[in-house]
Amino acid sequence: MGISEKTARPGVVVGVLAFGGTVAAITQTAVVPIIGQLPQLLHTSAADASWVITVTLLVGAVFTPVAGKLGDLYGKHRMLLVSGGFLIVGAAIAAMSSSLVPMLIGRGIQGMGVGLIPLGISLMRDVLPAERLGSSIALMSASLGVGGALGLPISAAVAQYASWRVLFWAAAALSALIVVLIVTLVPAEAKRGDAGGRFDFVGAVGLGAGLVFLLLPVSKGAGWGWSSATTLGLFAASAVTLAAWGRWELRTSDPLVDLRTTARPQVLLTNAASVLVGFAMYGQALIVPQLMQLPAATGHGMGQTMLGMGLWMAPGGLMMMALSPAGAKLSAARGPKVTLAVGALIIAIGYGSSAVLMGSTWGLMAMVCITNIGVGLAYGAMPALIMGAVPLSETASANSINTLMRSLGTSVSAAVVGVVLANMTTDFAGHAVPSEAGFHVGLLIGAAVALVAAGIAMTIPRRPAEPADLDTELATLSAQPVSVAKA
Repeated sequence: MGISEKTARPGVVVGVLAFGGTVAAITQTAVVPIIGQLPQLLHTSAADASWVITVTLLVGAVFTPVAGKLGDLYGKHRMLLVSGGFLIVGAAIAAMSSSLVPMLIGRGIQGMGVGLIPLGISLMRDVLPAERLGSSIALMSASLGVGGALGLPISAAVAQYASWRVLFWAAAALSALIVVLIVTLVPAEAKRGDAGGRFDFVGAVGLGAGLVFLLLPVSKGAGWGWSSATTLGLFAASAVTLAAWGRWELRTSDPLVDLRTTARPQVLLTNAASVLVGFAMYGQALIVPQLMQLPAATGHGMGQTMLGMGLWMAPGGLMMMALSPAGAKLSAARGPKVTLAVGALIIAIGYGSSAVLMGSTWGLMAMVCITNIGVGLAYGAMPALIMGAVPLSETASANSINTLMRSLGTSVSAAVVGVVLANMTTDFAGHAVPSEAGFHVGLLIGAAVALVAAGIAMTIPRRPAEPADLDTELATLSAQPVSVAKA
C-alpha cells in the first residue's frame, strides 16, 4: 500500500530514489571485471562476449525515452516500479545463464530498467516541496556517477572472491529492495496521465530502430572497420530512419517526443551540451582505468589490479554526491545554466591537470575527483534546465530524452577514445599497448569537448517566467542541502 504526498517525508523520498538510481547505474558496470572471463564462462568468442555490455547500452538508449513517455501517460511512480521489475528479472536471468543467448536476454532486460533515473528526477517535481527540489534533483543526478564509480570495486571484489553469479543475484536483491522501498516510502503523483492522448507505437519503433542503426556502428565500428559496408550502411540507415521518424513525430497528434518542444532553444542547447558532457565524462572513465592497470614497466602504467583500480577511482564518484548540494546552491543563486557552464569548465580543468598529475596513482585519483566534481555539477543542472522549459505533463519524456543525449555522448566517446588509443601505441613484451602520447591526446580531446560544452551552456537563454516554471521554483530555494538520512 502506497503513501500520500502529505505523509511522505522528503528526505526519505530523495534517499530512496537516489539509492534506486545508484543501483540502476551499478548494473551497467557490474560485468566489467568479468568481461575477460565471459568467453570461457559462456562458451563463446571474445567478440560475441562483448555484446554482454553493448546490449545493455543499446536497449537502455532505446527504452529510456519510451519509459519517459509512458511515465507521462500512465504515471511516473508506476513506471518506476516497472523499471525496477525489469532490473530484477534481467539480473535473475543473467545469474542463471550458462550460454550467450540467455545472458544477452537478461542484460537487455536490465537495460530496460535504466529509465529509473530520469523517471525518479521527474517524479520529484510532482511530490517534493519547492524548497527541496533543486538539491534533490542534483543528488539524484549524481547517483548515476556514484553507481558507476562504486560498481567497479564492488563487482571486482565479488568476482575475485566469489562466484560471478553472485554479482547478478546481488543486483536482483538490491533491485527488489528498491521496488519495496518505492511502494512503501515514495508517494505517487497526485495526477496520473497528465500528458493525455495515446502511446505512439510507430514513433517508438521508429526511434528505436534509428538509435540501434546509429549506436551499433558507433559501438562496433572499430572492430568492423569504420569504412566497412556494414558500418556505413548502418549510419545511412540511421539517417534515413531518424528523418522519417522526425517527419512522423511532427505530423502525429500524440508524438512520442514533441519535437517542437525539444526545438526550444533552452531544451535544444541543454541537450547539445549534454552530449558533450557525456562525452567528457566517459572519456576519463575509459582512459584512467587503462592507465591504472597497465604494467609499471611500460613507463606510464601504474600496475594496479582491477580491484585496486576500482578503489582508486571510487572517491571520484563519491565527490559527485558530496558536491551536489553546492550545485543546488549555485543554481538557486545564479541559475542552472551557470551551474552547467561551471561544471563543464571544472571538467576541462580536471583534464588539463593530467599534464602534471598523470605520473602517479594519487595524481590520477585527484584528476578523476576534479573531473567528477564538474560532472556532478553539470548533471545536476541539466534536469533543472529541461524541466524549466517544458510543461509539467512532459517532464518524464523530456528528461528521458536528455538522458538519451548523455548516453549518445558516452557512446561517441567510447568510439573516439578507442580509435585514438588503438592507433597511438607502443610495443611492450611483444604486444601493442596504448602509448603515453595516446593517453595525452585522449585527455586533450576531453578537455576541448568540455570547453565547447561550457561555451554552449553560456548561450542557453532564460525562458520567460511562467506560473509553473521551474526557474521560479529554483529561485525560491533555500538551498539547504538534502540529507538522505534526514526526514
